[in-house]
Amino acid sequence: MELLGFIVLIACLVVGVRYGGLGLAAISGIGLVFFVFGIGLVPGKPPIAVMLTIMAVVTCSGFLQASKGLDVMLKYAEKILRRNPEKVTILAPITTWFLTVLCGTGHVVYTMFPIIYDVAIKQNIRPERPMAVSSVAAQMGIGASPASVAVVSVVSMLAATSHPFSVVQVLSVSMPATLCGVIVAALWSLKRGKDLANDPEFQAKIADPEQRAYIYEEQGEDSSHRELPKSAYKATFIFLAGIVVIALFGSFPKELLPLVPNSKGIWAPLSMTPTIQLSMLVIAAIILLVCKVKSSDVVNGSVFKSGMVAVVSVYGVAWMAETYFGAYLPGFKKTLSQVVLDYPWTYAIVLFLISKLVNSQAAALAIVVPMALNIGVDPIIILSFISACYGYFVLPTYPSDLACIGFDRSGTTRIGKFVINHSFIIPGFIGIATGCCVGYVIAHLLY
Repeated sequence: MELLGFIVLIACLVVGVRYGGLGLAAISGIGLVFFVFGIGLVPGKPPIAVMLTIMAVVTCSGFLQASKGLDVMLKYAEKILRRNPEKVTILAPITTWFLTVLCGTGHVVYTMFPIIYDVAIKQNIRPERPMAVSSVAAQMGIGASPASVAVVSVVSMLAATSHPFSVVQVLSVSMPATLCGVIVAALWSLKRGKDLANDPEFQAKIADPEQRAYIYEEQGEDSSHRELPKSAYKATFIFLAGIVVIALFGSFPKELLPLVPNSKGIWAPLSMTPTIQLSMLVIAAIILLVCKVKSSDVVNGSVFKSGMVAVVSVYGVAWMAETYFGAYLPGFKKTLSQVVLDYPWTYAIVLFLISKLVNSQAAALAIVVPMALNIGVDPIIILSFISACYGYFVLPTYPSDLACIGFDRSGTTRIGKFVINHSFIIPGFIGIATGCCVGYVIAHLLY
């Protein structure tokens, strides 16, 4: 049944990805029905917290776009990038990584995709080069963010060991490790794929005037020189100030966040997941009130539409995956525990695999770190390989990857014929491998 279920899972992904985000969610429903009615598995729980976080971030980003705050970012991004436009492949992923570090969630990358695409396509740079690695970079930033659930969880779990690490100590390893991974992946991306001028598939597309206008979105004006209303700058300031506030909440939860009873009935600071959700909604509300944004403009914006498609994709795909892996995960954990006991360095591989199974860095750490500590893995090893908690890029089902594909109107960022040969696979492996190596060296030098 395990093998049959896995075959059905992969089949649904293979068929679903051919119909886009919404189609993928719908086809996943077939797999879910098979698991529940066909082989009697207990339905898993849809990732409601993730979905709500995406909705909150997308709503905020939608208001930012409708207020033309995105245009402000694009204007200044273009001013910087046009000086050395070939460096968009390096600068874009560093930007998305930094944005995630500030606010603790990689879903804010939806705000940056339109900017990255616009800058790249107007410079005739293959959009896949900066966009794919930027999506990977945004998720790698979670392991380096003081506002992320993943980092806070690791600090909490290591606090009870003989070698506890503070938030600052964890970040002293994870920040340079993940940033180095992002930079190396970006360097590799500089020459990936064919140049647009030499890509016959792309040239065939732009031979059609309508397709060309869609791909290049020709407006007759360089947005880096466009005059924007004062309300657009106000919206940008509100958004960036809000991200700073979220970062402060994550850095000083005991001092700034209200105390609420946790699952064990112990009073503790409000977790970052609802904090981010609430903060994003408040930021959206302030932009709405201060900048006089029309709600209809938000709903009709590309950021909001792509983000809502991502929510539906998560609902279908993650629910199906949770149902399958939730049923068989106890057996997986037992087998993998013995491997880690015999070869402690394989902790990184186990963490990477579990992350792919559960599609969450925080959830993977919550499963693997206690297991590793229970069997005697050195806490320094756990700190060294924190980059490995990002493994869900292996299959292109994560919402930010799906959204990235949607925002690339040129079609160069894509899912390959065999599913596994997609735009994110190589940058992801390069980033994680580099991050683990750098993290191992830094952790052992410092601690």
